[in-house]
Amino acid sequence: MVAEASILLVLVFAILLAVGIPIVICIAVASLATVLLMLPLDIAVFTAGQKMVASLNSFSLIAVPFFILSGVIMNNGGIAHKLVEFAKLIVGRVPGSLAHTNVVGNALFGSISSSAIAASTAIGGVMVPLQKKEGYDRKFAAAVNIASAPSGMVIPPSTAFIIFSLISGGTSIAALFVGGYLIGILWAITIIAVAFVIAKKRNYPIVQKSEIANINKKKIVLDAIPSILLIFIIIGGILTGIFTAIEASAVCVVYALFLALVYYRTLTIKQLPEVLIKAVEMSGIVMLLIAASSLMSFAMAFTGIPDALSQFILGLSANPLIILLLINIFLLIIGMFMDIAPAILIFTPIFLPIAEGIGIDPVHFGIFFILNLCVGTITPPVGTGLFVGSMVGKERVESLIKPLMPFYVAMFVLLMVVTYIPEISLFLPNLLDL
Repeated sequence: MVAEASILLVLVFAILLAVGIPIVICIAVASLATVLLMLPLDIAVFTAGQKMVASLNSFSLIAVPFFILSGVIMNNGGIAHKLVEFAKLIVGRVPGSLAHTNVVGNALFGSISSSAIAASTAIGGVMVPLQKKEGYDRKFAAAVNIASAPSGMVIPPSTAFIIFSLISGGTSIAALFVGGYLIGILWAITIIAVAFVIAKKRNYPIVQKSEIANINKKKIVLDAIPSILLIFIIIGGILTGIFTAIEASAVCVVYALFLALVYYRTLTIKQLPEVLIKAVEMSGIVMLLIAASSLMSFAMAFTGIPDALSQFILGLSANPLIILLLINIFLLIIGMFMDIAPAILIFTPIFLPIAEGIGIDPVHFGIFFILNLCVGTITPPVGTGLFVGSMVGKERVESLIKPLMPFYVAMFVLLMVVTYIPEISLFLPNLLDL
C-alpha cells in the first residue's frame, strides 16, 4: 500500500503541476487522492477539511502575517536606494565594487523584507543596469544578483524559520534566528569572494576615491541605520525578554510603519489600504499553502510514506555523514521544483526524525534545511528566484546558467560546510544559552 500511495501522490502532483495548476491545488488534490486509497469519499473529504482547518489553529502562525505586512511596508517605503548607497560605503573600493554592493544590498534588504524576490527586484533593479553602464558584463551582473538574493532569507526576521519551528514541534525560534545571522553573512561573503575573483580576472572597475569623497557619508549612514536596526531590535528584544518571537512580529510592523510614515515619509496614510490588501493577499497564499501542506503531511503519515522513506534512507547507509549527504541531495532536488514554504511543511516531518535519530540538533538541522531550500529558489528548472532575476537582468534563463555555475559550486561548498560543522550554526545560540 505504501508503494501505491507514493506513486499516486507523486503522479497526481506532477501531472497537475505540469499542466499549470497552482501548486496549492496540486498539493491538496494529490493528498486527497492518496487518502481515498484508505478511506471512503465522504470520510476522506471530511477528514481533509478538518486537518486543513486545524493546521491553522496555531498561535505561532500569528507571526507570519505580521512579518509579511512589515515586509510589504518596507518594500513600499523606498529604502532600497538608501541601502544601496550604504553598501557602496562598505565595499566601494573593492575590485568589482558594484557587484559587491549588489550582494550587500540584497542581504540587507532581503533580511528586512524576508523575501528574495523583493531583494532581487528592488536592489537588482538598481544595480544590474548600473553595472552594465560601468562596463560589467550583464550576464555576470544578473548572476551576482540572483546568487545573492536569497541570502537575506536566512537572516532574521525570517518567516521560513517561523514555519519550520511550527512544523518541527517547537524548535526555538530565537535560536534559529540567532543561528541564521552567521549563515546569512557567510552566504553573502561567499558570493562576494567568487565575484571578487571574477571581477579581478576581468579587470572590472571600482568606485573611484573622488566619487566616494564627494558623497555625504554621514547622511547615507543616518538614512540607512534605522532600517538596518530593525534586525537588531527584533533579536535584541527577544534575547532580553522584552517580547517573545511572536510579539516581535507586531513590533516589526509598528517599527516599519514609523520608518515609512514618519522617518522617511515615503509612504502616506492614503497608500496604507493598498499595502494592507497586498499583505492580506500574500498572507492568504501562505496560510492556504500551510493548510494544503498539512493535508499532504497527514496523507503521507496515514499511508506510512515517511516511515518507508526513512527506512529506505537508513537502509542505504548507517553512516551519519552519508545520511546527511543523501538528505541534502534530496532537498536540493526538491528545491528545484517546489517553493520553500510547502517544502518546509511537507518534508520537515519526514527528515527531522531521521536527523534527530543520528544525533543532529534540531536547530542545526533547521538552519541547513532552510539554507538548502533557499539555494533551490535560484536553481533550474522551476526556481522562482532564477526567473525573477533573469527578468530583472533582462537575460534569458538559459544564458545565465553558465555565469551562475561558479556561484552554484560555492553555495554547495557552503552548504556542505554548514551541514558537517554544526558549531557554525550552533555557536551563537549556545553562546547565548538559547
